[in-house]
Amino acid sequence: MERSIVHMDLDTFFVSCERLIDSRLNNKPVLIGGTSDRGVVASCSYEARKYGVHSAMPMRMAKQLCPEAIVLRGNSGIYTKYSKLVTDVIKDSVPLYEKSSIDEFYIDLTGMDQFFGCHQLASELRTKIIRETGLPISFGLSANKTVSKIATGEAKPNNEIKVNVGTEKPFLAPLSVRKIPMVGEKTYNSLCDLGIKRIKTVQEMPINMMARVFGKHGTSIWKKANGIDNTPVIRYHERKSISTERTFEKDTTDVTKLKGIITAMAENLIYQLRRGDKLTACITFKIRYSDFQTYTKQKRIPYSSSDHSILPIVMELYESLYQRRLLVRLIGVKFSHLVRGGHQINLFEDNDKILNLYQAMDKMRERYGDRAVIRASGMGAKSISRWNPFSGEPPPLLPNRRR
Repeated sequence: MERSIVHMDLDTFFVSCERLIDSRLNNKPVLIGGTSDRGVVASCSYEARKYGVHSAMPMRMAKQLCPEAIVLRGNSGIYTKYSKLVTDVIKDSVPLYEKSSIDEFYIDLTGMDQFFGCHQLASELRTKIIRETGLPISFGLSANKTVSKIATGEAKPNNEIKVNVGTEKPFLAPLSVRKIPMVGEKTYNSLCDLGIKRIKTVQEMPINMMARVFGKHGTSIWKKANGIDNTPVIRYHERKSISTERTFEKDTTDVTKLKGIITAMAENLIYQLRRGDKLTACITFKIRYSDFQTYTKQKRIPYSSSDHSILPIVMELYESLYQRRLLVRLIGVKFSHLVRGGHQINLFEDNDKILNLYQAMDKMRERYGDRAVIRASGMGAKSISRWNPFSGEPPPLLPNRRR
């Protein structure tokens, strides 16, 4: 049976959410991301893109290209809320979907032609999402995930494209190789160095040549360029990692400051684990120096969500990486290999006093906010993320806390 795969993507999602809240942002260049010059653009409106602005661009450069742009820090809780609204509409309307990111979905409508017509069903679903959420959304429909994703990019903004079976290669041929999913800046530059700028050129090349030059990645690029992709739509599943990063306004070598912020970051993430009934089995630490050299190191641990088990590992990873004594630009902590479950009591290390302490701390945080109880060494970290990474919900707002 021929597959029918839909890729749906919310157009400039963060910007669209902000415009639902404040209509004064309509038809104006808007940038979402870090508001300082050291920040990065997370999302930008089409009005800003006309000036050459794009996501992942340094905010300072974006503001130089588009001085009249409105810059907003963004609100993860609001974006999560609207993403959930869209997810609920899709979940109630289709038999199988995969949520690949906060604003992207793959939907498998294989076999639905017998009842409704896949294109008609996808169009009606898109109309329903726009009507119920107010968010613009585009989609591409084809026989596989790669072609559908590329088609969505060509359909934007707020439109739809169907690529019929057998027309995948002609549809892809005139497009830039940069349009192929998983072709990043480095691979794109390598392809350009070989004179390969259009997908048509890749289609005409032998697959063995691509494999010799780029290895397994070359084989994958060739298949995608020829519209070949048998990847299934995987039923939506929960996230498997949580992380937080801090980019400093000014590069620093203040070891006391670094350790305090790392402690606060790790402590907050550990609390979020317990808050979401999760355990982690892998700790990763990341450090970036002023020369943009970035290093990461990870360590596997027994499943845990306790401060006394995880914090020493985080500090151990930091100590092993911070050896260059150069100015530090960014630090980050990540917990991965997450599973659902409560804290596993260690008969030799845990005791009633420690377990009761965690329960008391968590109750105070649930009632008064997740910075209500913190270690003294982490008090200097004032802007650690406070949103629940599993639901997007904020902590309780204290009477004296600024909105």
